[in-house]
Amino acid sequence: MQETAPHGPTILIAEDSVEQRSLYAAILTGAGYRVLEAGDGAEAVAIVQRERPGLVLMDVTMPGTSGWNAVRVLKQDPATIDIPIIVVTGLAASWDRDASIAAGADDYLAKPVSPHRLLEEVRKFLPR
Repeated sequence: MQETAPHGPTILIAEDSVEQRSLYAAILTGAGYRVLEAGDGAEAVAIVQRERPGLVLMDVTMPGTSGWNAVRVLKQDPATIDIPIIVVTGLAASWDRDASIAAGADDYLAKPVSPHRLLEEVRKFLPR
């Protein structure tokens, strides 16, 4: 687990691409959020259960436990069910959005996501 900017509300970025994680982390820390990072679904679940972030940005296609499976696990756990999860994925078909919502995600963003759009979506769940 990597952590940046220990101030403001906490967001977990679950993304297997180091470049994407770094980009999202830079955007979010620049906006005053504390960022935690996970490289796969299993690590994301463990971090959420331990740290209880205010929001999770979850990629879908990751090695090991997929993002959809991680969302299901977190939304079935009474301790983490209320933590909002936004699926952020390159899978952009309408059924991908439906599958994300069916898994329990609170919202869905298709990549690429502009910094403005990412912050707009985050602020729906974590107002500054």
